[in-house]
Amino acid sequence: MSSLLEAIAQIRREVCELHAELTRYELVVWTAGNVSARVPGHDLMVIKPSGVSYADLTPESMVVTDLYGTPADGEWGNPPFSPSSDTAAHAYVYRHMPEVGGVVHTHSTYATAWAARGEAIPCVLTMMSDEFGGSIPVGPFALIGDDSIGQGIVETLRNSTSPAVLMQNHGPFTIGKDARSAVKAAVMCEEVARTVHISRQLGEPLPIDQGSIDSLYARYQNVYGQ
Repeated sequence: MSSLLEAIAQIRREVCELHAELTRYELVVWTAGNVSARVPGHDLMVIKPSGVSYADLTPESMVVTDLYGTPADGEWGNPPFSPSSDTAAHAYVYRHMPEVGGVVHTHSTYATAWAARGEAIPCVLTMMSDEFGGSIPVGPFALIGDDSIGQGIVETLRNSTSPAVLMQNHGPFTIGKDARSAVKAAVMCEEVARTVHISRQLGEPLPIDQGSIDSLYARYQNVYGQ
């Protein structure tokens, strides 16, 4: 039990700190947006509380839930807050994509503008090839409150190399092996959404052929970096 408590305390700290990256990169406004992380080896997750200002977030305010979004009982010291209104979507992803360790949702301006058009972001940048392995897809329109958004995320990303999906009329959700990876995907999603939008104001962006996309993605994922 003590090791689990220590793990949850560490994840609470990490999730709290990662929310600062959302404001740093201007991906959220007011209290919108959220980061969550799976508790490895347990059917638990940690997520931002609902309606709490980013400036007021603390590790202790992060909410521990089961993988159905129900605040967990036990020794977790859950705060007197409800978990994020997007908790059901995050939980659904964790239940159906066991390789995912982190989920992020934002309403970042340019990515959400593409989502409002219901249009995938085409892969016209080598950076997109590296990070996403192709275009950033659009997921179906879904109302908040049940598993519908989570189902759309899973159905769209299950067979995609992209860690990001633009949920139609809503905004981007990103996934990763851990919460930090999911935050990086959210930052990069907004960056390419902005760049491709600006490119289209100047003319039609030049496509990258699929063979080059696949080669760039394989190199970046398997060779690049440390």
